[in-house]
Amino acid sequence: MTKQQLFEQIQKKRSFLCVGLDSSLDKIPQHLLKYENPILEFNKQIIDATKDLCVAYKPNTAFYECYGKKGWETLIETWKYIPQDIFSIADAKRGDIGNTSAMYAETFFNAASSDMSFDSVTVAPYMGSDSVTPFLTFKDKWVILLALTSNAGHADFQLQEIGADRLFEKVIKTSKTWATAEQMMYVVGATRGAAFGDVRKLAPDHFLLVPGVGAQGGDLSEVCKYGLNSQCGLLINSSRGIIYASQGEDFAEKAREEALKLQQEMEQILIKAGLV
Repeated sequence: MTKQQLFEQIQKKRSFLCVGLDSSLDKIPQHLLKYENPILEFNKQIIDATKDLCVAYKPNTAFYECYGKKGWETLIETWKYIPQDIFSIADAKRGDIGNTSAMYAETFFNAASSDMSFDSVTVAPYMGSDSVTPFLTFKDKWVILLALTSNAGHADFQLQEIGADRLFEKVIKTSKTWATAEQMMYVVGATRGAAFGDVRKLAPDHFLLVPGVGAQGGDLSEVCKYGLNSQCGLLINSSRGIIYASQGEDFAEKAREEALKLQQEMEQILIKAGLV
């Protein structure tokens, strides 16, 4: 999916919502345990209930890898179930020496070898350009680079000053030489608030994947105040706040209700910004 195609989906659905599929056996409704693959059934019902309200799905691969072979099978089948016109994100946070990163890229991008071909993968930049560039060799695929995250420990490194820049600013400045805004996005946590203004000075045209709205306390209006650009430029992720809205048999219906609340709020933001 190209940047323009993603923006067209945002305009069509009047939404820039990403639903995080952080699905765990100990959190999904217990009545689903009767199914042969409870997590896959859960994911399918969540996708069916929200696919007209969101423009992206983001399975966090840790929630699948922990179940071994069956977990990988579930991740593959979940990817296959995501509609092709919805942006798919493998939230894997990979990044290693070049030949290892190349294998990670094959894992998430090459359906011929892995049965998966996500539109994008999250990547850690700590090891530098040769750990990221193998992901960029795949046509029409995206790298979503960790920049300024929503976790409490982000300040341990990301805010440390490196000369005139903080580390997250150095990451953005340097990585912009590796790929354009047509192939690279950045992860910026919703709990960072006004820091979106600093990010936008460095990356005015890039899409930003924004976790932390909802359960982690991020404020959508504040994120949009500083982060919105001429093509929206934001994918706002909500995971627990949507998928675990209910533990009952109505879980999919309740997930839809929560997704609809965010979509309606996003629609008003897009209208106000003149983007729809």
